[in-house]
Amino acid sequence: MSQDLTPPVFEGLERLCTLRDGDGILTAPAFPGIERIEAQFRGNAFEPHRHDTYALGVTLKGAQAFYYRGERRISLPGQVIVLHPDEEHDGGAGSDDGLQYRMLYLEPALLAECLEAEKLGLPFVDQPVVDDAGLAGVLLGALADLDGELDELFVDDFLMRVGDGLAKHAKAQRRLLGNIAWGQARRARDYLEAHATQTVRSRELESVTGLDRFALSRHFRAAFATSPHRYLLMRRLQKARAMIGEGGELSDVAFATGFADQSHLNRHFKKAYGMTPGQWASLRRASRPGRSCGQ
Repeated sequence: MSQDLTPPVFEGLERLCTLRDGDGILTAPAFPGIERIEAQFRGNAFEPHRHDTYALGVTLKGAQAFYYRGERRISLPGQVIVLHPDEEHDGGAGSDDGLQYRMLYLEPALLAECLEAEKLGLPFVDQPVVDDAGLAGVLLGALADLDGELDELFVDDFLMRVGDGLAKHAKAQRRLLGNIAWGQARRARDYLEAHATQTVRSRELESVTGLDRFALSRHFRAAFATSPHRYLLMRRLQKARAMIGEGGELSDVAFATGFADQSHLNRHFKKAYGMTPGQWASLRRASRPGRSCGQ
């Protein structure tokens, strides 16, 4: 039987966008380091994949089923989903009634910078489904209006509250980098951002950071929860996804974002997002005509 989000979690949620019947994905205006979506599916939606961000969300309707860290998990309406960077997972509806949820993808660097002043590392929540109406309310504060842009002052407070919420459920925390190592990791990240569509060699990052490639790999993973190689790849895929959303031809997108050809783009896109670029574009198109928002 289909289940709706419980009333306590709805408190303070002024706008709720809905999709018409059928599968679809709605995307919100991006904020640096934060992506927001609403998705509606029946059946299996995403094949096994992994990304380099935290995936934090709330199930709105139905049952959300996914495999994560070797176990099948179920999230029901009102429950919070916490998926860590570089952890493989799939996803879809856990019943014939379908599924609706909202999710935001948070770059670990934003959370690390927020926690740095308190000398805390990135929290690790080993259970991906948690019952926490307070944390659900925090997430829905950023997910309520998918038409609107996030305000910088709002994001500052939001990150602090997310950090506190995750820390409450964390079993372990990553060790915080020292100021020098953190700065070196950030220089590597900035270089990768600036050269996202180009081939970046290890010696380039060594020159930029003053670290050998192995020390840099350790520091980079501690700071951003992924490797420099994966970080560069995901930035390319983000650019590709934006171009596809604007109607770009896949062959042109592949060339513009540094992939060898369209099949190379398809292969990596599917590994990162659990579906092909064509499937993702179709879901975006399917969702646009049916979007309906009201007070």
